[in-house]
Amino acid sequence: MEIQDTIEDVAFNLLKQAVIRLPSDVKEALQRAYEEETSEAGKVNLKAILTNIEFAEKLNTPICQDTGTIIFYVKAGAQARGLEKVEAALRRATKRATEEVPLRPNAVDPLTRKNSGDNTGRFIPFVHWEITDGDSIEITALPKGGGSENVSALGMITPGEGIKGLKKFVIDAVIKAGAKPCPPNTLGVGVGGGADIAMKLAKKALLRPLNQPNLNPDLRKLEKELYEAANSTGIGPMGLGGKFTVLGVNVEYAHRHPASYPVGVAYQCWAARRATARINADGAVEYSTHKAR
Repeated sequence: MEIQDTIEDVAFNLLKQAVIRLPSDVKEALQRAYEEETSEAGKVNLKAILTNIEFAEKLNTPICQDTGTIIFYVKAGAQARGLEKVEAALRRATKRATEEVPLRPNAVDPLTRKNSGDNTGRFIPFVHWEITDGDSIEITALPKGGGSENVSALGMITPGEGIKGLKKFVIDAVIKAGAKPCPPNTLGVGVGGGADIAMKLAKKALLRPLNQPNLNPDLRKLEKELYEAANSTGIGPMGLGGKFTVLGVNVEYAHRHPASYPVGVAYQCWAARRATARINADGAVEYSTHKAR
């Protein structure tokens, strides 16, 4: 099989997997939240979410009607072949998935309001590139729902406020978002760099599994503090009250200019959809978040 055909098939499978079956770490976090939730309304909503997950898998249909804006993260080995064919293959995979899964067409021209009908358009699907050592290509599909995207937040806080100001900005963003991003959410927080860098880091942080601790002890401590503070708001599942407003908080950072302190907050709804696979140089494919179907 030609490399471009392999990439297309893998990307198609990733999109199908992502929109139908949540990764195990997300399902486990939702089950744990259900078991530990003390609010009756919160528990009812978490039970409904778990039932929804069960039926999506049994019926092999998308877990949510909003199948999102399609984003791909590509880690490409510097020696990998066919890199110039990747983006075209990802577009073909997106068109196939729209028709065959199916996915709701969500790519709309912001000027004409015309829907492309196949989830592709200018810069969509969006592709984030990262060049690494080796000769493999790793692809992660992130179908990003509109409701959680609409409450994204970017702040340029005063540098002197430091970590205290960062925490305040994040929790204020959670309170302002309320029920809109369909909690319990996964929060991605990006700090430093510039305005665009902070938001890019925040969204990328959503890719880290909920059961994978941050290797940086300072960030691990900050994540725990933000997790506890967000859940102390009492917003709860679907905004109807309870202990679990977030399932997890992932923080990523970049060095910043002395005069700037950007903070970005990206949300994933309870349906924290993502799927990853690696294409090796010999054409063998390894699916790391889901089994191939």
